[in-house]
Amino acid sequence: MEKIETFLAEQSYQAEVIVVENGSVDQTARVVREFAQRAEHSHIALIQETQRGKGIAVRRGMLAAQGVYRFMCDADLSMPISEVINFLPPAAGDFDIAIASREARGAIRYNEPFYRHLGGRAINTLIRWTILPGLQDTQCGFKCFSSRVAQDIFSYQTMTGWSFDIELLYIARRRGYRIHEIPIHWYFNPDTKLNAFRDAIRMLSDIFQIRSNWRQGLYNPKS
Repeated sequence: MEKIETFLAEQSYQAEVIVVENGSVDQTARVVREFAQRAEHSHIALIQETQRGKGIAVRRGMLAAQGVYRFMCDADLSMPISEVINFLPPAAGDFDIAIASREARGAIRYNEPFYRHLGGRAINTLIRWTILPGLQDTQCGFKCFSSRVAQDIFSYQTMTGWSFDIELLYIARRRGYRIHEIPIHWYFNPDTKLNAFRDAIRMLSDIFQIRSNWRQGLYNPKS
């Protein structure tokens, strides 16, 4: 939060920071609450969600946000927060969704073991072949949405776990929204909980569920 605050203090626009805590066993909620209570940090908000899952946490934050642009950010800041400027106009150009990519031309990975990179590429290949052709990195945890698009697609999200990114991007593609991949500098975090084999199996099951949801009309705009 200190890094984010330092970055925002140098920007010309107003911003809010929403931290969603759902089921952590550390002192996240207390730390955020105390940090937010300082007068200069009045734009920081804490949301505590009882249901677990990354997808649930991101959905709560995105639908609670008020900004014209809404940026989801992994708490480990494996992408330096200063790169947020590349996801906003004018740097990002005209877009509906801008997603961080560790594979786009110009991206750099730091300290990532080869086996982790190989596992990540295997998962992405599965995603591209089955549901999202052309997108080279759907799972990086840094994405920016226009407010209109965020309100739309997050309202239809059903996935609560790791596959929520795939579901959101699939809905966006079906809606005809423009998705732009932004090359980033990304630093490997050895504490990551991602398991390439286990999560690939889970994602494959979720992909079938997403396709089934579409056929059943669950993502159709509400009248």
